[in-house]
Amino acid sequence: MKASWASSLCSARNQEAITGQIRVTLRPLNRREGKQSNQPVNARKIESMQTQSYKEPLHAPFEWYRTMRATQPVFQHPDWGGWQVFRYADVARVLSEYATFSSDGHRMAQAEGSQGEGDPIGSSILQMDPPRHRQLRNLVTLAFTPRMVAQLEPRITAITHELLDHVAAEGEMDVVRDLAYPLPVTVIAELLGIPAELREDFKRWSDAIVAGEEGLSEEERKALFQEIQGMYGYFTQVLEERRQHPQNDLVSALLAASVDGQRLSNVELLGFCGLLLVAGNETTTNLLGNMILCFDEHPDVVERLRSNRELVPGAIEETLRYYSPVKAMPRMTTTETMIGDQRIGPNQFLVAWIGSANRDEAEFPDADRFDIEREPNRHVAFGRGIHFCLGAPLARLEAKVALNAMLDRLPGRWQVADVPLELVKSFIVFGAKELPMTWGA
Repeated sequence: MKASWASSLCSARNQEAITGQIRVTLRPLNRREGKQSNQPVNARKIESMQTQSYKEPLHAPFEWYRTMRATQPVFQHPDWGGWQVFRYADVARVLSEYATFSSDGHRMAQAEGSQGEGDPIGSSILQMDPPRHRQLRNLVTLAFTPRMVAQLEPRITAITHELLDHVAAEGEMDVVRDLAYPLPVTVIAELLGIPAELREDFKRWSDAIVAGEEGLSEEERKALFQEIQGMYGYFTQVLEERRQHPQNDLVSALLAASVDGQRLSNVELLGFCGLLLVAGNETTTNLLGNMILCFDEHPDVVERLRSNRELVPGAIEETLRYYSPVKAMPRMTTTETMIGDQRIGPNQFLVAWIGSANRDEAEFPDADRFDIEREPNRHVAFGRGIHFCLGAPLARLEAKVALNAMLDRLPGRWQVADVPLELVKSFIVFGAKELPMTWGA
């Protein structure tokens, strides 16, 4: 299977080359499968006192972004030829001007010598231009409006407290494993009408979709491919079941929908299901984890939030800016254009670095300062224009409910264990794979 360009960029173009001198050592940790160290968090903290600070791999990308904004804000890589933009104004333009900067997955695949026809995610609204993009997006927009999402708050609250019930008395948890992952994946599974009990499968599939292939052996690449095929095989079965027995869920609604009298193709249906499952958990998972990382670096913020809950929305927005859960998005030029002083021809790959744009000093005064009362805060963490994240209202609500519940139930100082931090290995998303924390001290 030829992967969509967004997922193949790391392998075909070599993510290590994209990110310059950044070197982050990654190790398999079997996260979210229950294979955690049996040592208490405090014991692991003491054991790791001689190790490097966990913050080094976290901060490294932002040092690179700062250098690129200052020295090469519009950069063509000499090895793989693609362009990269780092400044806020340029990233916002690339994300917004769909007529010049295409998201079309088939266009990208063809430029790489593939037809791209067999990749459902590459055929989803994430990698589609108007008018088809507008037609298909409209099919699910109603389910994610702020008014519709607000009706989910009681259920999101119940799930959050059920998850915290398992850890609140312990004084420690892995934020990702115990809350940040199971909360959003349960919510999106219930919206789709699929059993949340399969969330370990959902996580493996999501990880495979967003993973880069750089540095992987052929066996590991085959394993990734098998996970992705497993997801599509599962949704093929779900779609067939819903054709026979429709229910009140998103999958049944997509099967019943039509555009200009035509039902969605099977590839489009699979693309919708896969995209909703992956995007429905990855963004919120990394938002919640990144929020805890921000608070660990600024411990006074937790007490400010406890005493003034009106600051909670601002804390969420500043986390989205400061450690953006989505760090980059690909596009392809449809025509010759100028960005800054660089002339870029048609059919050129281009990476818009969202993580860099949200730290641009030209848009955000004192951009490297975490300020939960920052105004204005026009970050582009959820994108811009026609591809603005469909699930943004849901992610914000999940984060608000989870943060308020944690403030209520986890007393004292929140502290992330100073153990080596493994970042998610992905071109697209930014966050920690594991995040042990303690409270009550």
